[in-house]
Amino acid sequence: MQLFLMQLQNIFLFPDLFDLLYFGGLFFMVPILIMLLLILFLTIKNVLEIRRKGFSSIKYSSLINSIGLFTMVWGVLGQLVGLVEAFDTIEKLGEISASMLAGGLKISALPTIFGILVFVISRIITIVFSWIQHEELIKE
Repeated sequence: MQLFLMQLQNIFLFPDLFDLLYFGGLFFMVPILIMLLLILFLTIKNVLEIRRKGFSSIKYSSLINSIGLFTMVWGVLGQLVGLVEAFDTIEKLGEISASMLAGGLKISALPTIFGILVFVISRIITIVFSWIQHEELIKE
């Protein structure tokens, strides 16, 4: 898996992104990335629905909202699991330096930051769709 990420890192313009995904823990970061792609897919699908039918689908907006919230909670869970692992390691090692502790806390925050970012994106999309729907109701 690490070799695959290294190959992708050379292809894409954002090499640090793949490092952040890896360091944040693939078990938590990859599902968050998949949820972001799913939100973008549902957004495109809803935009096509608006163009075809002339109004926004409440189903898609609700689904985008729910996925965004789940993603944020998944990120927080990733941080908590990372913190428990870090504290277990500290307990086994005994005393550690402050810089090592700060580095571990920074790494454990990555899933939460990414999850909250996806949540904010989903909320912005939902607000835009609600605004479009409100404008359609005013026209009628």
